[in-house]
Amino acid sequence: MAEGPIQNIVIAGGGSAGWMTAAALSMALTGTGCRIRLIESEEIGTVGVGEATIPPIQAFNQVLGIDEAAFVRATQGTFKLGIAFVDWYRMGHRYFHPFGRYGDDFGMTPFHQQWLRARAAGDTTPLSAYSLTDSAARTNRFDRPPADPRSVFSTYSYAYHFDAGLYAAFLRQYAEARGVERHEGRIGAMVLDPETGFVEALTLADGRQLDGELFIDCTGFRGLLIGEALGVGYEDWSRWLPCDRAIAVPSARMPDLPPYTQSTARDAGWQWRIPLQHRTGNGHVYCSRFIDDDAAEAVLLANLDTPQIGDPRRLRFTTGRRDIAWSRNVVSIGLSSGFLEPLESTSLHLIQTGITKLLSWFPDRRFDPAGMAEYNRQVAREFEAVRDFLVLHYNATERDDSPFWRWCRDMEIPTTLADKIAMFRSSGRLLEREKDLFHEASWLAVLLGQGIVPDHYDRLADAIPAREARAVLSGMRNVIAQTAARMPGHAQFIERHCRAAVPGVRETAT
Repeated sequence: MAEGPIQNIVIAGGGSAGWMTAAALSMALTGTGCRIRLIESEEIGTVGVGEATIPPIQAFNQVLGIDEAAFVRATQGTFKLGIAFVDWYRMGHRYFHPFGRYGDDFGMTPFHQQWLRARAAGDTTPLSAYSLTDSAARTNRFDRPPADPRSVFSTYSYAYHFDAGLYAAFLRQYAEARGVERHEGRIGAMVLDPETGFVEALTLADGRQLDGELFIDCTGFRGLLIGEALGVGYEDWSRWLPCDRAIAVPSARMPDLPPYTQSTARDAGWQWRIPLQHRTGNGHVYCSRFIDDDAAEAVLLANLDTPQIGDPRRLRFTTGRRDIAWSRNVVSIGLSSGFLEPLESTSLHLIQTGITKLLSWFPDRRFDPAGMAEYNRQVAREFEAVRDFLVLHYNATERDDSPFWRWCRDMEIPTTLADKIAMFRSSGRLLEREKDLFHEASWLAVLLGQGIVPDHYDRLADAIPAREARAVLSGMRNVIAQTAARMPGHAQFIERHCRAAVPGVRETAT
């Protein structure tokens, strides 16, 4: 068996997955002498509909040393405080999933137990009144939080909306400046070692051959290396997440640039709206068993908030994940490792965590099976945690106005999700699983937003005298409302700090 460090990495595929991987590896492996090459074809293109993110993307950019203002300008970006869900629980109902947390813990219980206690005593104040991000989003306000942990901004977090194609181009510039070599062309064949089954080289359609020791599969849904070459299977989760189609179309810019993604439930799926500086991203995710493609496109085009400026693009997918994400000397990142619809903006995050975990379990030329097994276990757990959170949106609903929603309401859900719902309904307590991506505040927002209200609260909350608890809650609400009112408008903040000079012009990533 070969010994020594990895010295030759080949990334198959570009787009967000390929260039995020290339950028991170080029930074992490600086000074090691490791050669990194990326193959992509302009003829094939990328899926490129993922334009909304969640807060951990900040950490990814910070580790790379990327300036936030330059990044936002280069990607026509805006800021994101959460997701507004319209018509999910019932028609005419709306709730918000904010980033950051609700209130501040006091006493012996989590904050929301004091809110549940007040609610049981007749207080009708919604939980949203205790979220600075929710309060800011409702009035289209945004500000960058100070670092002071004593500030109310310590409860506040944010992510971004951006053009995924421009983000890939930005990271390409970053990676190439750090030595990554880009090769244009289609992959024609994979050369496997006859004894080990490891990939030895990729042959391009024009006959060029790129050999390597570690291969990263970023070839999208096809999974050219992990699936076609190595035969790793795919676990289908459509019994829980039945949507299998999407149509994406751009429309004109929204003048007020709301600092949140909007998700509106439709008769056989849902529609996204993502505000960027130069346009608005829109899409319809739907189940082909309940609506045909032409009808789904008509629904999307009839419900745009700004005029259409491009042609619709249709996509097909099967929700699920690879049986294993790392097989032999191939690691799958992005769509090649699995797909979970973008309802909670997790597509780019799953790329990010795949890269982060790879760096945590980075191999040498022995390819230790124990490290690979732990990587696969952690990736599987991450996918399953996100899956459960998405299923909650579909299953916890009162909608019965279409066959699709009746199917979602009546489906059998994963036991891990059923246990979490039962615990919350009984006592307001939240079951924390290992490495859950979505923490307490996110589960609170969606559980309550989808109509699951606890029957009881944790009686340890009664240790705080009722009058004192009411005073603390009132003080929190006032501070949050006053702070949100002083924040600048989102569009105003962008104009001052990170307006893109010309649509589509690239900023430097270095």
